Amino acid sequence: MSQYLVLTAMGADRTGSVSELTKLASKCGCNIIDSRMAIFGLEFSLIMLLNGSAKAINQIENKLPAMAVKLELTTMMKRTSGYKKREFTHHYQVDYAGIDQPGLLKAVTAFFATRNIDLSSLKSEIDPVTNQMRATILIALTEDTSIEQLESDYFELCEQVGVQGCIKKVNSNLI
Repeated sequence: MSQYLVLTAMGADRTGSVSELTKLASKCGCNIIDSRMAIFGLEFSLIMLLNGSAKAINQIENKLPAMAVKLELTTMMKRTSGYKKREFTHHYQVDYAGIDQPGLLKAVTAFFATRNIDLSSLKSEIDPVTNQMRATILIALTEDTSIEQLESDYFELCEQVGVQGCIKKVNSNLI
């Protein structure tokens, strides 16, 4: 029976760290079902959803701590119940940009949370020199969600918080 493990790793952005972690997963007999990596300043962050036999998952759980020490990484693992494909029919990219202000990202994420809309992906950046920020959020909606009403409400929020925003249809939920 297939088992699942979420593995996260953070550390200095060094060439080869991601390669070593994916090689370890492969050597242990795990498949990488999904993964994301990002660079934050001089640090990188990686998250992977792995699956494999009980033996494979146990093996990576036992071998990862030594690999983490060797690569000077902070790692965390969590068993999970698996991968559930969700039946979304429409994918949208939500963008906003403007002068950064405290609570802006909180207001935008709360906007979607109060409407029971899950975020597929979120990327935000601030230019420390100009204090200009921009963010891209990917969402997936079911047929019964009114995109027209969502857009109207979102534009109202953007006006309230003083940013420019848009929502556009995309073909995928990956940034």
